[in-house]
Amino acid sequence: MTFAPTSSRLPDFPWDKLAPYKQKAAAHPDGIVDLSIGSPVDPVPDLVKQALAAAADAPAYPTTLGTTSARQAAVDWMARRLGVPGVDPQTAVLPVIGTKELIMLLPTLLGIGSGDTVLIPDLAYPTYEAGAALARATSVPVADPTTYDGPVRVAYLNSPRNPSGEITSAADLRTAVEWARANNVLLVSDECYIELGWDAQPVSVLHPEVCGGSFDNLLAVHSLSKRSNLAGYRAGFVAGDEAVVGELLAVRKHAGLMVPAPIQAAMAAALADDAHVDEQRARYLRRRTVLRQALTDAGWTITLSQGGLYLWAEHPAYDSYESVAALADRGILVAPGAFYGTAGERHIRVALTATDERVDAAVKRLQE
Repeated sequence: MTFAPTSSRLPDFPWDKLAPYKQKAAAHPDGIVDLSIGSPVDPVPDLVKQALAAAADAPAYPTTLGTTSARQAAVDWMARRLGVPGVDPQTAVLPVIGTKELIMLLPTLLGIGSGDTVLIPDLAYPTYEAGAALARATSVPVADPTTYDGPVRVAYLNSPRNPSGEITSAADLRTAVEWARANNVLLVSDECYIELGWDAQPVSVLHPEVCGGSFDNLLAVHSLSKRSNLAGYRAGFVAGDEAVVGELLAVRKHAGLMVPAPIQAAMAAALADDAHVDEQRARYLRRRTVLRQALTDAGWTITLSQGGLYLWAEHPAYDSYESVAALADRGILVAPGAFYGTAGERHIRVALTATDERVDAAVKRLQE
């Protein structure tokens, strides 16, 4: 069978490049401390597991639109935690099978393709670029989308940003919204870390002070993977411009992109509860505090890192891969900043997603 492989259009999968460093770190007598991937390690909250189990008898197909309870829980959470009122649960919210799926497929689902331009952050998780490539569109990394001169179909924002933890101010978000509307651009704000602000308070692009109470030209993307330890559940949602949400719904119906009903029940329970999020924030804050001090004492400088699940660090003696190698010698695996764009070539991304025991092991090794 002859065909043109889709994978040939996509960027290299960066994590494959970490294999030799992971092997070196794993050889440490006390085992590896893996701070490379932001995959949650803490327990799924009991109330979420209970909701999942209670909804387990689900023989029928779920709807692409999702359950009323899941959509209403998302709307209530946005109003309660983000100060975003007025989101219509019938027309402006759509559950998705994890937000990486949505970002990867978004240009394709919206008919963006060859000859179209998609703006991505100059420091960015690779899925933005890969999604544009899948649709045969051109992705352009920019520090500020409003400075780009030329036609644009979609522009991505990410705050707190992966990998750097930078938080975009409400004023800068408002400027981006005004630019997007003036140029008929769809502005997509990836807000999966929005409840994990440390040195500044993240703001949603749908906040009235940012968008003026109108969701035109705007999408906000939200994930439960980080706030609720539900990366294994693949649970998230998108909200915003009703016309765009409606188009996504219409196409996703044909593709069978449906969130399973038990997962939606778990989503609703997680979004309705704030206590487990606050408990998880406390865990991450403790890990962040001790890792930051240990890295600083060992010669790394922490920059940005205002929010999210990562420390963005650089060392005067190393580029990003040399830093990865130096830490692998101590049994600590981190991600090179070069994974995320040329602006990260001297940095490393250090995840907070390891158990307290492993984080303490990393701290001890850095101290030694």
